[in-house]
Amino acid sequence: MKNKITCTFFLLISFNLLAQKNYTRYVDPMIGTGGHGHTYPGAVLPHGMVQLSPDTRLDGWDGCSGYHYSDSYIYGFTHTHLSGTGCSDYGDILLMPMNGTPSPDNKVYGSKFSHANEKASPGFYSVKLDDENILAELTATTRVGFHKYSFSSADNATVILDLKHRDKCWRLLLRY
Repeated sequence: MKNKITCTFFLLISFNLLAQKNYTRYVDPMIGTGGHGHTYPGAVLPHGMVQLSPDTRLDGWDGCSGYHYSDSYIYGFTHTHLSGTGCSDYGDILLMPMNGTPSPDNKVYGSKFSHANEKASPGFYSVKLDDENILAELTATTRVGFHKYSFSSADNATVILDLKHRDKCWRLLLRY
């Protein structure tokens, strides 16, 4: 009798697991990225500490999440974003792959892109950077963001790290 109950219990659990569906396929991360939605399509997990996403707009109310669907230029990929706030904040720790000589000018290291070459799903974002012919792929865990850049050529492959991107960098001078 005990074996029958145990077997029935495991059968019920296995049927329940088989009946579960993948509802993430119904999620569209692009919802709210245009108009006044103030959202971003990047890689993030629920309660995650990082929100990897492209930055397509540096200022203005409609660009406060860092991304706006009407844009066609990416300045880089930052690690922190806010959705739906109505004010810009975060958008820091920018990384941007490029070919050639590094430059501190984001108009030099940025790139055009097409929405046809952009993919977003829960926890994943990718885009082909047209100017550089580089595929950028982003994903995240609860505490870490991963970037994968596929360069068309290893010659002059560079990754820019811009810590002064978007918001002013304040310095604190302590005197003793």
